[in-house]
Amino acid sequence: MARLIASRLLQIVVTLAIVSALTWGAMGLMPGDPVDLALMSDPLLTAADQARLRTLHGLDRPLHERYLAWAGAVLQGEFGFSRLYSVPATRVLWPALWSTLVLLGWSLLLAATGGILLGIWGARRAASGRIVDGFAILTQSTPTFWLGILLIILFAVTLGWLPAGGTADTSGLLEAARFLVLPVTTLALFNIAAYARHSMSAMQAELAAPYIRTARMKGLSERAITWRHAFPNAAIPVVTIAALDAGALVSGALVTETIFARPGMGKLIYDSIMGNDYNLALLALLLAALVTMLATLAADIVQRLIDPRLAG
Repeated sequence: MARLIASRLLQIVVTLAIVSALTWGAMGLMPGDPVDLALMSDPLLTAADQARLRTLHGLDRPLHERYLAWAGAVLQGEFGFSRLYSVPATRVLWPALWSTLVLLGWSLLLAATGGILLGIWGARRAASGRIVDGFAILTQSTPTFWLGILLIILFAVTLGWLPAGGTADTSGLLEAARFLVLPVTTLALFNIAAYARHSMSAMQAELAAPYIRTARMKGLSERAITWRHAFPNAAIPVVTIAALDAGALVSGALVTETIFARPGMGKLIYDSIMGNDYNLALLALLLAALVTMLATLAADIVQRLIDPRLAG
């Protein structure tokens, strides 16, 4: 286990270095820079003013020199400022990351729990399996933005039970939970299909295995066979799906965050790229990549804890 963690951490460091270099180069080739934006907002800027601003932002140096200077500062713990928000980048990053992690954590927990229960129920009977398949097709084919709008119309506009979007103004848990219900439900319903289908398929394969027939011949109850014997083996591919979803949705929740007006990583990455805030955009992208890789590492560790045979 220690060797796995050490090798994966080394891979994470190398991957982040490569991703940061490629992303920096791609953003450096984009048309426009902060000086061009300043000129658009203030046409009275002179050529001397533009040259001074380029020197101030380091835009007069080659692209690779700017990247090395940025990377060296980050390694020293200096993450710089956000040009878009005019504050230190960390003051924008951490609240956005926390908001997204809370949203995705609850939605993935709900989707995984509901999907696994549906998959187990569908695997035990052919009729219930067809119901689970139909439910999975319905939820997976429903666009996220459309589902979110429908939930807003029903629960916020028509019934008035829940807020339509935004975040709580107070630190109360109950009030914060009310603002989370609709976006969490939207993401959970969209992702529950994958968990239901994979868990049902894995459970069907395990329930048909010879060791399950042996367990039944020994007189074990169906509950014990399902949860103590079949489920641990069937859970391994589901854990992998959860890890991939957790990482991908950190930066992929832009649609849901936009619909429900939640300030998260998806919207932050979009705004920073469109605003030519290279420093903030790159830090946000690297943070999303880091969460993705750490989630995958966590999935590998959990898989080996479930089935120690994988450690060999």
